[in-house]
Amino acid sequence: MARFSFLEWPVLRQFRSSDPSGRGESVVSEQTRNTVPRTTTADKVVQSVCPYCAVGCGQRVFVKDDKVVGIEGDPDSPISRGRLCPKGSASEQLVNNPSRQTEVLYRAPKAADWQKLDLSTAIDMIADRFIEARRNHWEDFDDKGHPLRRTMGIASLGGATIDNEENYFAKKLFTAAGAIQIENQARI
Repeated sequence: MARFSFLEWPVLRQFRSSDPSGRGESVVSEQTRNTVPRTTTADKVVQSVCPYCAVGCGQRVFVKDDKVVGIEGDPDSPISRGRLCPKGSASEQLVNNPSRQTEVLYRAPKAADWQKLDLSTAIDMIADRFIEARRNHWEDFDDKGHPLRRTMGIASLGGATIDNEENYFAKKLFTAAGAIQIENQARI
């Protein structure tokens, strides 16, 4: 850090410059002049949706060296027009938190400890359970012989951050599997 010079004292800079009120350039330090926002040095900007509530505010995610360096409101979003609530504006901390869980953990029934699984094994386990639940709870006809062709063993609860295309896909997937209990929290 450079040594402090009394000639650079803000009061002296104020009288030397054309800023007699001391509310302009004369009171800005060299460090402040050299400071640039993290977002200007980002490698790319990705559009996203805030993960918290059902409003679906648009976010701009700034990425540098494959790490999120900042998240701001997206001014192009027709929903939030660049604004974010306190939770949404702090969502960068959610991504970069050192306590964030990034591995799949599985606790077997009646087991006391969690074990780590690779993602493909976990997905296979979910698919097997999905198929088994569909098979075990399938209903072809009701008591009066009316066709049902449904399962009551599968339900879907969608999140607030999925867009129309993802909602469409989820609805088609679960309906094709025979599920009738399909809900989405984003119904405001």
